[in-house]
Amino acid sequence: MKASQLRKGLVVSINGAPYRVRDIDVSTPTARGGNTMYRVKFTSIANGQNLDQSFKSNDNLDELILDHRPINFLYSDPDAYHFMDAENFEQYSLSADQVEDQKDWLVENMEGLFALLLDGQVVSIELPSAVDLEIVETAPMIKGATATSRNKPATLSNGRVVLVPEYLASGERVRVNTETCKFMSRSK
Repeated sequence: MKASQLRKGLVVSINGAPYRVRDIDVSTPTARGGNTMYRVKFTSIANGQNLDQSFKSNDNLDELILDHRPINFLYSDPDAYHFMDAENFEQYSLSADQVEDQKDWLVENMEGLFALLLDGQVVSIELPSAVDLEIVETAPMIKGATATSRNKPATLSNGRVVLVPEYLASGERVRVNTETCKFMSRSK
């Protein structure tokens, strides 16, 4: 796999050890002939250590083959996040460090998640591309606001603040992209 194909959450082999991609920073040079550089932050699956490396877009990395298992999010406590396999009802627990920035999107009894397993051990979870959440606080709806495409900040039930169209009010449900954290549409 080429460095340009890396995504958050993928697991690759570096020097024979499995590492999960935590963050990617892409820098494109302005000069002609310059290569796009990818600064990638990895977390070791074995011991949790961080690793920063830079790659050119055509550098090759070894992606590890992971099992994808459908899971449901059950609940969280101060120590861990608890999930259940949707097929064989086996339960998994992940620490807050393993869940990282995905924890904001987890809602109790949430379905549509996938566990990524390496040698029978959960190394990461994969969120659905969009989730439906309720707006708990936003500025009042402005009459006639549908004519313009201005946005206003809205606090969602998970605590995240996203920009939504002015015609939406508190109490309405919206669909939000989990990767970009942006408003997609009103929920049905």
